[in-house]
Amino acid sequence: MNKLLAEGFGTFWLVLGGCGSAVLAAGVPDLGIGFLGVALAFGLTVVTMAYAIGHISGCHLNPAITVGLWLGGRFDGKEVLPYILAQVVGGIVAGGVLYLIATGQAGFDLKASGFAANGYGEHSPGQYSLLAALVCEIVMTAMFLIVIMGSTDSRAPQGFAPLAIGLCLTLIHLISIPVTNTSVNPARSTGVAVYMGDWAVSQLWLFWLAPIVGGIIGALIYNCMAGKDQAS
Repeated sequence: MNKLLAEGFGTFWLVLGGCGSAVLAAGVPDLGIGFLGVALAFGLTVVTMAYAIGHISGCHLNPAITVGLWLGGRFDGKEVLPYILAQVVGGIVAGGVLYLIATGQAGFDLKASGFAANGYGEHSPGQYSLLAALVCEIVMTAMFLIVIMGSTDSRAPQGFAPLAIGLCLTLIHLISIPVTNTSVNPARSTGVAVYMGDWAVSQLWLFWLAPIVGGIIGALIYNCMAGKDQAS
C-alpha cells in the first residue's frame, strides 16, 4: 500500500506540475514560459519525485515505464496492474485539481485552452499526422526506458539516476511537444483527457498504445545492450 500511495502521489505531482505549467503559465501574455518552460516543468517533477519517493516505490509514475520494467526483468509482474491503477488515479485527481484552478479564472475556456491534452491531426500543436504521432511516441518512450534502465543499472554512477531521467524527459518534451503535446505516459494523458472530453478521449487510445509499445521496445533494446550483469 505504501508503494501504491507513493505512485499515486508522484503521478499526481507529475500531472499537476507538468500539465499545470502548460495550462496556467505557458500562454500568459508577457510572462509565458513557452515550450521550454513546460519541458523543464515535466523534467523537474520527475527529478523531485525520484528523490522524494524513489526509495519507496521506484518512482515509475507511468504505466509504460511499469510495463517496460516488468518485461525488462526489473519489476514484479503481480504489482503491474496495482501500480498502473494508482498512477491513473493520481493523474485523474491532478487533472481535477488543475481544472478547479484553471476554471477559477474569469473567461477561461476549457475547449479553447486544449487543457494540455495530447492529440494528433488537427489536435496536434503542429498539425502532425496520426502516423507521425505514433512513431514519435513509440520512439520517445523507448528512449526514455533505455535511459531509465541504464541510469539505474548497478554499473552506472550512483546517485545521478534522478537527474538523468528528469533531463531525458525534458529533452523528450523539447522534441515532441509540437507533435503530440508529448505524452510518453498514459496516466498523464488520461489525467487531463477525462476533463477535456470530446476529441481528447477519442484519441486517447494512441497515447496508451504507443507509449506501452515504446516501453517494451526500450526494455528489449537495453537488455540486448546490457547483457546479464545489469541490476535486476
